[in-house]
Amino acid sequence: MSDAGRSAGLDGFAECERLLAEGDPERAVSVGFAPADRRDALNALYAFNLETARVRDHVSQPLPGEIRLQWWRDRIEADPGSEEPGQGSPVAAALVETIRRHDLPTDAFDRFLEARIFDLYDDPMPSVTDFEAYAGQTASTLIVLASMVLDRAEAHRITEAAGHAGVAQLAVGVLRLATIHRRRNQVFVPVDLLASVGTDAADWLAGGEGAKRAEAAMAALAADHLEKARTHLRAAPRQFRPAFLPALLTSRHLAKLDRDSPQPVGPLDRLWFYWRSMRG
Repeated sequence: MSDAGRSAGLDGFAECERLLAEGDPERAVSVGFAPADRRDALNALYAFNLETARVRDHVSQPLPGEIRLQWWRDRIEADPGSEEPGQGSPVAAALVETIRRHDLPTDAFDRFLEARIFDLYDDPMPSVTDFEAYAGQTASTLIVLASMVLDRAEAHRITEAAGHAGVAQLAVGVLRLATIHRRRNQVFVPVDLLASVGTDAADWLAGGEGAKRAEAAMAALAADHLEKARTHLRAAPRQFRPAFLPALLTSRHLAKLDRDSPQPVGPLDRLWFYWRSMRG
Protein backbone atom coordinates (compact mmCIF):
# COMPACT_ATOMS: atom_id res chain seq x y z
CA MET A 1 0.00 0.00 0.00
CA SER A 2 1.27 3.50 -0.81
CA ASP A 3 2.22 6.05 1.88
CA ALA A 4 -0.97 7.95 1.00
CA GLY A 5 -3.04 4.82 1.54
CA ARG A 6 -1.41 4.19 4.93
CA SER A 7 -2.03 7.80 5.95
CA ALA A 8 -5.70 7.48 5.01
CA GLY A 9 -5.88 4.30 7.06
CA LEU A 10 -4.38 6.01 10.11
CA ASP A 11 -6.88 8.87 9.83
CA GLY A 12 -9.61 6.28 9.37
CA PHE A 13 -8.83 4.51 12.65
CA ALA A 14 -9.76 7.66 14.57
CA GLU A 15 -13.05 7.84 12.67
CA CYS A 16 -13.74 4.17 13.41
CA GLU A 17 -13.24 4.80 17.11
CA ARG A 18 -15.62 7.76 16.98
CA LEU A 19 -18.30 5.81 15.11
CA LEU A 20 -18.13 2.93 17.58
CA ALA A 21 -18.37 5.19 20.61
CA GLU A 22 -21.56 6.66 19.16
CA GLY A 23 -23.16 3.64 17.53
CA ASP A 24 -21.89 0.46 19.22
CA PRO A 25 -20.78 1.18 22.79
CA GLU A 26 -20.69 -2.50 23.78
CA ARG A 27 -17.94 -3.24 21.29
CA ALA A 28 -16.33 0.18 21.77
CA VAL A 29 -15.81 -0.46 25.49
CA SER A 30 -14.60 -4.02 24.89
CA VAL A 31 -11.77 -2.70 22.70
CA GLY A 32 -10.25 -1.02 25.76
CA PHE A 33 -9.54 -4.48 27.24
CA ALA A 34 -7.40 -5.48 24.26
CA PRO A 35 -3.65 -4.75 23.99
CA ALA A 36 -3.08 -1.15 22.96
CA ASP A 37 -1.39 -2.07 19.68
CA ARG A 38 -4.46 -4.08 18.54
CA ARG A 39 -7.18 -1.57 19.34
CA ASP A 40 -7.07 0.32 16.05
CA ALA A 41 -7.62 -2.89 14.11
CA LEU A 42 -10.52 -3.97 16.33
CA ASN A 43 -12.11 -0.55 15.93
CA ALA A 44 -11.84 -0.93 12.15
CA LEU A 45 -13.47 -4.37 12.15
CA TYR A 46 -16.30 -3.26 14.41
CA ALA A 47 -16.88 -0.03 12.46
CA PHE A 48 -17.13 -2.10 9.27
CA ASN A 49 -19.76 -4.25 10.98
CA LEU A 50 -21.64 -1.14 12.08
CA GLU A 51 -21.54 0.47 8.64
CA THR A 52 -22.77 -2.65 6.85
CA ALA A 53 -25.52 -3.21 9.44
CA ARG A 54 -26.79 0.29 8.67
CA VAL A 55 -27.02 -0.15 4.90
CA ARG A 56 -30.77 -0.83 4.97
CA ASP A 57 -31.33 2.42 6.87
CA HIS A 58 -29.81 4.40 4.01
CA VAL A 59 -31.61 2.86 1.03
CA SER A 60 -35.26 2.74 -0.01
CA GLN A 61 -34.95 -0.43 -2.12
CA PRO A 62 -32.83 -3.59 -1.86
CA LEU A 63 -30.89 -3.06 -5.10
CA PRO A 64 -29.04 0.10 -3.97
CA GLY A 65 -28.23 -1.79 -0.78
CA GLU A 66 -26.73 -4.66 -2.73
CA ILE A 67 -24.68 -2.15 -4.73
CA ARG A 68 -23.37 -0.69 -1.48
CA LEU A 69 -22.39 -4.12 -0.17
CA GLN A 70 -20.64 -4.81 -3.47
CA TRP A 71 -18.77 -1.53 -3.03
CA TRP A 72 -17.36 -2.94 0.23
CA ARG A 73 -16.31 -6.12 -1.59
CA ASP A 74 -14.52 -4.03 -4.19
CA ARG A 75 -12.65 -2.10 -1.50
CA ILE A 76 -11.56 -5.28 0.27
CA GLU A 77 -10.44 -6.92 -2.96
CA ALA A 78 -8.73 -3.81 -4.39
CA ASP A 79 -5.06 -3.88 -5.35
CA PRO A 80 -3.18 -3.30 -2.07
CA GLY A 81 -0.88 -0.95 -3.92
CA SER A 82 -3.66 1.38 -5.05
CA GLU A 83 -3.37 5.02 -4.06
CA GLU A 84 -6.72 5.27 -2.26
CA PRO A 85 -8.18 1.83 -1.51
CA GLY A 86 -10.90 3.35 0.66
CA GLN A 87 -12.16 5.65 -2.12
CA GLY A 88 -12.69 8.48 0.32
CA SER A 89 -14.19 6.35 3.09
CA PRO A 90 -12.07 6.54 6.26
CA VAL A 91 -13.62 3.32 7.58
CA ALA A 92 -12.85 1.45 4.37
CA ALA A 93 -9.28 2.76 4.38
CA ALA A 94 -8.78 1.62 7.97
CA LEU A 95 -10.33 -1.77 7.21
CA VAL A 96 -8.09 -2.36 4.19
CA GLU A 97 -5.04 -1.46 6.27
CA THR A 98 -6.22 -3.83 9.02
CA ILE A 99 -6.70 -6.72 6.59
CA ARG A 100 -3.23 -6.16 5.17
CA ARG A 101 -1.53 -5.68 8.52
CA HIS A 102 -3.04 -8.76 10.16
CA ASP A 103 -3.32 -10.99 7.09
CA LEU A 104 -7.07 -11.44 7.51
CA PRO A 105 -8.84 -13.79 5.06
CA THR A 106 -10.79 -11.83 2.46
CA ASP A 107 -13.12 -14.78 1.81
CA ALA A 108 -14.48 -14.36 5.35
CA PHE A 109 -15.46 -10.79 4.50
CA ASP A 110 -17.06 -11.98 1.27
CA ARG A 111 -19.26 -14.46 3.16
CA PHE A 112 -20.08 -11.77 5.70
CA LEU A 113 -21.25 -9.38 2.99
CA GLU A 114 -23.18 -12.11 1.19
CA ALA A 115 -25.08 -12.87 4.41
CA ARG A 116 -25.85 -9.16 4.88
CA ILE A 117 -27.97 -9.23 1.70
CA PHE A 118 -30.68 -10.91 3.78
CA ASP A 119 -30.99 -7.68 5.79
CA LEU A 120 -32.14 -5.78 2.71
CA TYR A 121 -35.26 -7.83 2.05
CA ASP A 122 -38.47 -8.59 3.93
CA ASP A 123 -38.28 -12.36 3.56
CA PRO A 124 -38.60 -14.06 6.97
CA MET A 125 -35.77 -16.19 8.34
CA PRO A 126 -36.77 -19.70 7.18
CA SER A 127 -35.43 -21.90 9.97
CA VAL A 128 -33.26 -22.14 13.06
CA THR A 129 -30.61 -23.79 10.88
CA ASP A 130 -30.66 -20.79 8.54
CA PHE A 131 -30.50 -18.43 11.51
CA GLU A 132 -27.46 -20.22 12.90
CA ALA A 133 -25.78 -20.10 9.48
CA TYR A 134 -26.51 -16.37 9.17
CA ALA A 135 -25.10 -15.78 12.65
CA GLY A 136 -22.06 -17.86 11.78
CA GLN A 137 -21.33 -15.73 8.74
CA THR A 138 -21.85 -12.42 10.57
CA ALA A 139 -21.59 -12.26 14.37
CA SER A 140 -19.41 -15.36 14.75
CA THR A 141 -17.15 -14.36 11.87
CA LEU A 142 -16.61 -10.98 13.49
CA ILE A 143 -15.45 -12.70 16.70
CA VAL A 144 -13.08 -14.94 14.72
CA LEU A 145 -11.62 -11.99 12.82
CA ALA A 146 -11.16 -10.05 16.05
CA SER A 147 -9.41 -13.10 17.52
CA MET A 148 -7.10 -13.21 14.50
CA VAL A 149 -6.16 -9.62 15.24
CA LEU A 150 -5.39 -10.58 18.84
CA ASP A 151 -3.35 -13.68 17.97
CA ARG A 152 -3.33 -14.83 14.34
CA ALA A 153 -1.42 -18.04 14.97
CA GLU A 154 -3.67 -19.39 17.74
CA ALA A 155 -7.06 -18.11 16.56
CA HIS A 156 -8.04 -21.54 15.23
CA ARG A 157 -8.50 -22.61 18.85
CA ILE A 158 -11.59 -20.43 19.38
CA THR A 159 -13.70 -21.23 16.31
CA GLU A 160 -16.17 -23.48 18.18
CA ALA A 161 -16.60 -20.94 20.96
CA ALA A 162 -17.04 -18.14 18.43
CA GLY A 163 -19.64 -20.11 16.51
CA HIS A 164 -21.88 -20.54 19.53
CA ALA A 165 -21.18 -17.07 20.94
CA GLY A 166 -22.24 -15.41 17.69
CA VAL A 167 -25.56 -17.25 17.60
CA ALA A 168 -26.28 -16.30 21.21
CA GLN A 169 -25.37 -12.68 20.58
CA LEU A 170 -27.51 -12.43 17.47
CA ALA A 171 -30.52 -14.17 19.05
CA VAL A 172 -30.55 -11.67 21.89
CA GLY A 173 -29.98 -8.86 19.41
CA VAL A 174 -33.15 -9.91 17.59
CA LEU A 175 -35.09 -9.55 20.84
CA ARG A 176 -33.52 -6.20 21.70
CA LEU A 177 -34.19 -4.81 18.22
CA ALA A 178 -37.67 -6.27 17.81
CA THR A 179 -39.36 -2.86 17.67
CA ILE A 180 -37.02 -1.66 14.91
CA HIS A 181 -37.39 -4.90 12.96
CA ARG A 182 -41.17 -4.74 13.15
CA ARG A 183 -41.11 -1.18 11.86
CA ARG A 184 -39.02 -2.40 8.91
CA ASN A 185 -41.25 -5.45 8.38
CA GLN A 186 -38.28 -7.73 9.06
CA VAL A 187 -38.62 -11.16 10.65
CA PHE A 188 -35.34 -12.55 11.99
CA VAL A 189 -37.14 -15.01 14.27
CA PRO A 190 -37.04 -18.34 12.37
CA VAL A 191 -40.33 -19.44 10.86
CA ASP A 192 -39.99 -22.99 12.20
CA LEU A 193 -39.37 -21.64 15.71
CA LEU A 194 -42.49 -19.47 15.42
CA ALA A 195 -44.48 -22.50 14.30
CA SER A 196 -43.16 -24.56 17.21
CA VAL A 197 -44.80 -22.13 19.67
CA GLY A 198 -48.03 -21.90 17.70
CA THR A 199 -47.58 -18.59 15.93
CA ASP A 200 -46.33 -17.18 12.63
CA ALA A 201 -44.46 -14.26 11.07
CA ALA A 202 -47.58 -12.08 10.76
CA ASP A 203 -48.35 -12.47 14.45
CA TRP A 204 -44.73 -11.71 15.37
CA LEU A 205 -44.78 -8.50 13.32
CA ALA A 206 -48.06 -7.46 14.94
CA GLY A 207 -46.72 -8.21 18.41
CA GLY A 208 -49.62 -10.58 18.93
CA GLU A 209 -50.29 -13.15 21.62
CA GLY A 210 -47.76 -15.59 20.23
CA ALA A 211 -44.94 -13.03 20.31
CA LYS A 212 -44.22 -13.61 24.01
CA ARG A 213 -43.89 -17.35 23.44
CA ALA A 214 -41.57 -16.70 20.49
CA GLU A 215 -39.46 -14.34 22.60
CA ALA A 216 -39.09 -17.04 25.24
CA ALA A 217 -38.06 -19.56 22.59
CA MET A 218 -35.45 -17.17 21.16
CA ALA A 219 -34.12 -16.48 24.67
CA ALA A 220 -33.81 -20.24 25.24
CA LEU A 221 -31.93 -20.60 21.94
CA ALA A 222 -29.56 -17.83 23.01
CA ALA A 223 -29.01 -19.34 26.47
CA ASP A 224 -28.24 -22.76 25.01
CA HIS A 225 -25.62 -21.41 22.61
CA LEU A 226 -24.16 -19.12 25.27
CA GLU A 227 -23.60 -22.05 27.62
CA LYS A 228 -21.90 -24.01 24.82
CA ALA A 229 -19.73 -20.99 24.02
CA ARG A 230 -18.67 -20.69 27.65
CA THR A 231 -17.79 -24.39 27.78
CA HIS A 232 -15.50 -24.07 24.76
CA LEU A 233 -14.08 -20.76 25.95
CA ARG A 234 -12.85 -22.26 29.23
CA ALA A 235 -10.20 -24.13 27.27
CA ALA A 236 -9.27 -21.17 25.07
CA PRO A 237 -6.21 -18.97 25.67
CA ARG A 238 -7.03 -15.88 27.71
CA GLN A 239 -5.70 -13.45 25.12
CA PHE A 240 -8.87 -13.97 23.10
CA ARG A 241 -11.23 -12.89 25.88
CA PRO A 242 -11.62 -9.26 24.62
CA ALA A 243 -13.06 -10.54 21.33
CA PHE A 244 -15.80 -12.38 23.25
CA LEU A 245 -16.82 -9.70 25.74
CA PRO A 246 -19.79 -8.29 23.77
CA ALA A 247 -21.14 -11.80 23.15
CA LEU A 248 -20.67 -12.84 26.78
CA LEU A 249 -22.67 -9.77 27.77
CA THR A 250 -25.62 -11.69 26.31
CA SER A 251 -26.09 -13.20 29.77
CA ARG A 252 -26.78 -9.77 31.27
CA HIS A 253 -29.20 -8.90 28.48
CA LEU A 254 -31.04 -12.19 29.00
CA ALA A 255 -31.37 -11.49 32.70
CA LYS A 256 -32.77 -8.03 31.97
CA LEU A 257 -35.17 -9.28 29.27
CA ASP A 258 -36.55 -11.89 31.65
CA ARG A 259 -38.01 -9.21 33.90
CA ASP A 260 -41.55 -7.83 33.65
CA SER A 261 -40.15 -4.36 32.98
CA PRO A 262 -36.82 -5.00 31.22
CA GLN A 263 -34.17 -2.30 31.38
CA PRO A 264 -31.05 -2.00 29.22
CA VAL A 265 -27.65 -2.92 30.60
CA GLY A 266 -26.18 0.33 31.86
CA PRO A 267 -22.61 1.58 31.23
CA LEU A 268 -21.35 0.80 34.74
CA ASP A 269 -22.99 -2.62 34.75
CA ARG A 270 -21.37 -3.37 31.37
CA LEU A 271 -17.93 -2.18 32.47
CA TRP A 272 -18.10 -4.22 35.68
CA PHE A 273 -19.21 -7.31 33.73
CA TYR A 274 -16.32 -6.92 31.25
CA TRP A 275 -13.83 -6.46 34.06
CA ARG A 276 -15.04 -9.62 35.82
CA SER A 277 -15.13 -11.57 32.56
CA MET A 278 -11.51 -10.70 31.84
CA ARG A 279 -10.50 -12.07 35.22
CA GLY A 280 -12.92 -14.96 35.53
